[in-house]
Amino acid sequence: MLHLHNCIIQSMIVHRIGNASQDEGYELSDHVVDIDEPLHQILLSYFTSAISGEELYHLHNDIGLDQNEIYHVAKKIFEDPASLPRLSQTIAAHLYRHSKHPRIKSGELYIACLEGVIIEDEVTNAIGIFKSESKETFLNVNIRDKVASIQYNDGIPAQKPDKACLIINTDADKGYKVYIYDYLNKSNEAGFWKDDFLGVQHSGDDYYMTSQMMELTKQFVAHSYAGDFDASKVQQADILQRSVNYFKNNDTFDNQAFAQSVFDHSDVRDSFHNFQDEQLSNEIFNQDKTFSISVPAVKKQARLFKSVIKLDKNFHIYIHGNNELIEQGVDEEGRKYYKIYYDNES
Repeated sequence: MLHLHNCIIQSMIVHRIGNASQDEGYELSDHVVDIDEPLHQILLSYFTSAISGEELYHLHNDIGLDQNEIYHVAKKIFEDPASLPRLSQTIAAHLYRHSKHPRIKSGELYIACLEGVIIEDEVTNAIGIFKSESKETFLNVNIRDKVASIQYNDGIPAQKPDKACLIINTDADKGYKVYIYDYLNKSNEAGFWKDDFLGVQHSGDDYYMTSQMMELTKQFVAHSYAGDFDASKVQQADILQRSVNYFKNNDTFDNQAFAQSVFDHSDVRDSFHNFQDEQLSNEIFNQDKTFSISVPAVKKQARLFKSVIKLDKNFHIYIHGNNELIEQGVDEEGRKYYKIYYDNES
């Protein structure tokens, strides 16, 4: 568990990074920023609001960790925090080199040394790398001698940065523990922050494995189960609901027990296991595919499991239980229908 409520900003420096494909260049600072107490509270809230502490990564490089630029620089900053101004410029140049997608916006890069970070009951320090890209217009109203004047300025909204990375000074030999955030994580250009600039991989913790297994089940139902077994929408919705119930009602994921609980027929279970073998990484999941179920991951993924049948623009049918209480058919005039059995109406 990650706790940032008592941490402090030991030192911080800011650079401005442009878009490399448009030759915008970058501007470097040579000195850390002077931060008074009110500004410290604003910045700390701004930085930490982007870090959820749920999805864990580590810095990675296929050749070796020292070939990961961020790992190489972070290691030196942890050894000598006074080197932040000089080494942060290396990080800024590295980010600029990877800011090649034409839709990547210019912005401010904040690099901070943090103290008092708590992770799994260990108090340690961390390096935060944050980038702000969004700008908003702010109004300033002044009233003097009963006359009001309004001025405006463009500035950075202080709610949350557009991109964030927190490198925790623990598990250095494994690439540190890293948490990231990217507001544009679903867009085409977003991969540059996680993959190109940082070079991180999932750490294979319970949160990741829970998310992966739930997502894999959803993909299996949508593709293999629907196509290979000609499963109806009712049957698909029923399987999705069963799978969510398993994750909500169990502390540990057992692959065989899960398949038995969710799929009634052995041929469907065999197909699911084959689908798993094709899609899951053996480097992260053990042979038995057992792990502790992460409650935050279940809550997040369950929102994406839509056990609902949409009928034209008129009706939505939500499936929460026994699919034997709903029948599908076609009448004599060729109109499709569902027949639903129930005991009580509320």
